[in-house]
Amino acid sequence: MAGSKFIPDRGLTTRMVVTMALLGILYVAFIIALYLVGMPIILIVLVVVGFALLQYFASDKIAMFSMGAHEVSPEQAPDLHAIVDRLCAMADMPKPKVAIAQTDVPNAFATGHNRKNAVVCATTGIMRRLDAAELEAVLAHELSHVAHRDVMVMTIAGFLGIVAGFLTQMGLRFTLLAGGGRGRDQNNPALIALAVVLVSAVVWVLSFLLTRMLSRYRELSADRAAAYLTGRPSALGSALTKITGDMARIPTDDLRKAEPFNAFFFTPAFAREGFSLSRILATHPPVEQRLSQLADISRHLGSGA
Repeated sequence: MAGSKFIPDRGLTTRMVVTMALLGILYVAFIIALYLVGMPIILIVLVVVGFALLQYFASDKIAMFSMGAHEVSPEQAPDLHAIVDRLCAMADMPKPKVAIAQTDVPNAFATGHNRKNAVVCATTGIMRRLDAAELEAVLAHELSHVAHRDVMVMTIAGFLGIVAGFLTQMGLRFTLLAGGGRGRDQNNPALIALAVVLVSAVVWVLSFLLTRMLSRYRELSADRAAAYLTGRPSALGSALTKITGDMARIPTDDLRKAEPFNAFFFTPAFAREGFSLSRILATHPPVEQRLSQLADISRHLGSGA
């Protein structure tokens, strides 16, 4: 991580490179498959290029708007800016924009397709619940995402799943409206739409699993980076315990509104428990695993090693 004093993480860098390479291969195969099943090349270009531009340049604005977040100045939120200023000085990194989301869901997130457009946002819910040390630890976690550039990688990685999901839904609707593909003509629009659905569904599943695996590791990496930067892993562990405990008291409707942004949150707004497959589909590692890692770091720092 050039230009940052967050501890380097070769494991995260390797995983990001491998994930992007695999998604790139999948992306090319997806376009070829869409062409081979009969989807017009003009439509392929419009959908692919259109969503690519939207995802890359507007993902941060969409996330901010959806969460009801707005950028705040140092005069509007002096304490929050002071924490970010101190952390950026400690990490020797450029200061991102600072925002606040008006929601009682206790969380924080970082977004933006590059460092110049990066935004670190805290909700009013998390600011009300955490003390200064805990909030600093959470914001250090979010700043590490910016420093590692994994926010940008996750933004790009999510593009393929969005396109595949969109084509799957549109293809299903068209197939139903067209009568389910009656007739054996290979140029039948309904049959082409059905083929597009099948190809898109496979691509969506594969891209979903790849991004989820990367997402879980990047959260552990951000926890490590924040703990070592602040030197207080216990503060991050305390914040994690408070937030996950208080999630149960938040209205379900509020949590479900925030759920689509789980991959960018400090901790998921809505987590599914009790099903073994949920760990494979989760955006974050289990809380127990995160707390165990922080306890190990605390012992390491305490031993002076």
